[in-house]
Amino acid sequence: MNRIVLAALAAIAIAGAQTPASSNVPGAEYPAVHPDRRVTFRIAAPSAQKVQLMPGGDDNGLGKGPFEMARDDKGVWTVTIPPAVPGFHYYWFLVDGVPSNDPGSRAFFGWSKDSSGVDVPDSAASFYEVKDTPHGEIRIHWYYSKVTAMWRRIHVYTPPGYDSGKSRYPVLYLQHGAGENDSSWPNQGRAGFILDNLIAERKAVPMIVVMENGMVAPRAGFVPPADGAARGPNRRNEAFGDLVTTELIPMVDATYRTQADRAHRAIAGLSMGAGQAMQIGLANLDLFCAIGSFSGGAARNFDAKTSNGGVFADADAFNKKVRVFWIGAGSAEPPRSTAAKAMVEGLNQAGIHAVWFESPGTSHEWQTWRKSLYDFAPRLFR
Repeated sequence: MNRIVLAALAAIAIAGAQTPASSNVPGAEYPAVHPDRRVTFRIAAPSAQKVQLMPGGDDNGLGKGPFEMARDDKGVWTVTIPPAVPGFHYYWFLVDGVPSNDPGSRAFFGWSKDSSGVDVPDSAASFYEVKDTPHGEIRIHWYYSKVTAMWRRIHVYTPPGYDSGKSRYPVLYLQHGAGENDSSWPNQGRAGFILDNLIAERKAVPMIVVMENGMVAPRAGFVPPADGAARGPNRRNEAFGDLVTTELIPMVDATYRTQADRAHRAIAGLSMGAGQAMQIGLANLDLFCAIGSFSGGAARNFDAKTSNGGVFADADAFNKKVRVFWIGAGSAEPPRSTAAKAMVEGLNQAGIHAVWFESPGTSHEWQTWRKSLYDFAPRLFR
């Protein structure tokens, strides 16, 4: 059998081994993930003149788009992209230039809209997969906020055995990134499965995890700008810190069986949420014993004595209050990762016990943040 035939058979075997992505709607064959992590996307658009695949931004694990798609004689457009980074990635189609979701994908709130997403399996990581272990619950809870003058929705993870027991639990306040919302950690981040698996393996203590919407927290009486912009002071989240400290924490402590003290309360977030966690946590050391920044911004010329109002000036006092000060990023997201690592080194030199974590090969994407939570959670409340 000659080499050409062998190559053709091998190609057929690989194509036949492709499987629908776990993020697809039930019954959808595409997107399909190949064993080598190539991904095939397909959409029927018989009347279109041009269709492209567009990943959610340049800083993602699918590659820089747009990818041109080829049309067959039935009007079905297809493209197979090079091997993707494992993990979850946003995408959409450009149908004659118009952004369009993939009917084969479930919708995930990202990029300030419901977006398509593909989850590429990671053969080296199963910590966020559903397993045959006791499972907690993710509840949807509504409450009214006077600070923002609106009804607000949160997602709350309660650990296995919560409903059948009487124990009280520590609380982690966990925030999403820009353009996402309180559903992002449960869905894209698989936070519930990560905590289930860590608790089952006794790597993390059972805890409650509260996930709020850090994108929508305007002060009562806020008037949107005439041009509809949502940037700078008009991002509609300037009251989030007050909301968390004066309303969210008291409400959670009154509603759930929490250990309602600083020693059993932590705050963390990713990207925009990392900035919120740092701002709120460092300004309220009487409320939090641990702070986590996942792919957050960092000062390139960091000075431990003057930054954040001098909160780091007394290293001994800071270390006594903050049991875990955790900063991490993906190795493939410089200059963010290099600046964050340099900041940690500066903190360590100043005597601050800061932890640095780097996710190898991942960028500003959910695989970085899943791994961040997996490393951060076991350090809490010990």
